[in-house]
Amino acid sequence: MYAIALDDEGAELRPLEPWRAREFLEHMDRGREFVGRFVGLADAVTDLESSRRFLQGYAHRTASDTGRIHGIWSDDTLVGGVIFRTMDVGLGVAEAGCWLEPSAAGRGLVTRACRVLIDWAVEERGIHRVEWHVAAGNAASIAVARRLGMTREGVLRESYPYRGERHDIEVWSVLAPDWPAAEPTS
Repeated sequence: MYAIALDDEGAELRPLEPWRAREFLEHMDRGREFVGRFVGLADAVTDLESSRRFLQGYAHRTASDTGRIHGIWSDDTLVGGVIFRTMDVGLGVAEAGCWLEPSAAGRGLVTRACRVLIDWAVEERGIHRVEWHVAAGNAASIAVARRLGMTREGVLRESYPYRGERHDIEVWSVLAPDWPAAEPTS
């Protein structure tokens, strides 16, 4: 296994694999209310079996080169993650996403982790377009898209039914030719 340092304080990006199902569930339990405000992951991972099933699904996506999931650890505790929810290497398009529990918010970990993931996708896998779909009310995730140098392309009005309410989804993206030039912003 590998780990990529995200800061000088011991935060790391690592593959999030099925054998970490219990740790993943404990992480979801700590951040469920916070994560669940906008991300369905909190409702999908509710017990050990659903945690294992979710991570196994991403193991299959990794094996078929159609998605990826990585965890963010701080002081050896899983505190968040980044994903390629979808990845079509033939088309050169991937959809990135993230989540974080409150204890790790505000440290720039998601932005740095996403940079690692997008660098890999563009440089190693030849992905041309990385998309970011975010609920219009999720200011923190929109801020990450901005820091990643993404462009807001539009809004899919009331396209995401979640917890009994329909949400607008903003679509952001960055293209490979613009990625190396995308400088971090505050």
